[in-house]
Amino acid sequence: MPTEPRFSIVTCTRNSAATLDDTLASLRAQTCQDFEHIFVDGGSTDGTLDMLAAYPGNKRILRDVGGGISRAMNQGIEAARGAIVAHLHADDYYATPDVLERVGRCFDSSGAGWVVGRIQVLHEGRLLPQYPQRRFSYRAYAAKPRQHPHPAVFVRREWFARAGLFDTSLRYAMDIDLWLRLAALAPPAMLDDTLAIFREHAGSVSSSNKLQARREEFAVRRRYLARAPLAFAVYCLRYLKRMHALRRTTTA
Repeated sequence: MPTEPRFSIVTCTRNSAATLDDTLASLRAQTCQDFEHIFVDGGSTDGTLDMLAAYPGNKRILRDVGGGISRAMNQGIEAARGAIVAHLHADDYYATPDVLERVGRCFDSSGAGWVVGRIQVLHEGRLLPQYPQRRFSYRAYAAKPRQHPHPAVFVRREWFARAGLFDTSLRYAMDIDLWLRLAALAPPAMLDDTLAIFREHAGSVSSSNKLQARREEFAVRRRYLARAPLAFAVYCLRYLKRMHALRRTTTA
């Protein structure tokens, strides 16, 4: 019986041929090759499936998975055999060849159930300046409109059994919802390193529907207000300020 890989990398695709090559190249370049690559395709009609068929290595392709991005990510988790699961979508790629190696060392040294690093946003071909990473606390995460984008989040597979999977009723804030559930179990180990490049463009779900995304994020954070009511009150003030600014921008 083959040994289980250390990592399961889940990549959701749908007509992703324009950006997929960067994702695949960043995995081929990893110094740690102890991973399986699970592709969850939502019915691509461009060259995506041909690219996946030609991609070498330990891979599986789940085809024609409908029902939205949360369901696609869950399908990848359920198919995973690795001890550590990560989601790297076809818009994104790992920043350096030693990302998996560094993440593995962090899990070994910390014993944590999940590890969080930094991303850098690629916007219109330019890497934007990064925000400093601060020590994680549940109250701080509940109070501030910050996120941990999933390309830089790695989770032990058994922790999904404890925290649950992505909520398929959510379209924008499914990651915040899951991170709050994971954080209720234990805080993540933090890597003050750039792990992934997040490609932001007009077609990105979160960037093209900012008002709806903020409303859903508010509803998600309200679910957990009992754990940190004062932090949620602070978040509400920031939320109102941000929504006012967004409405002015969209109506200008």
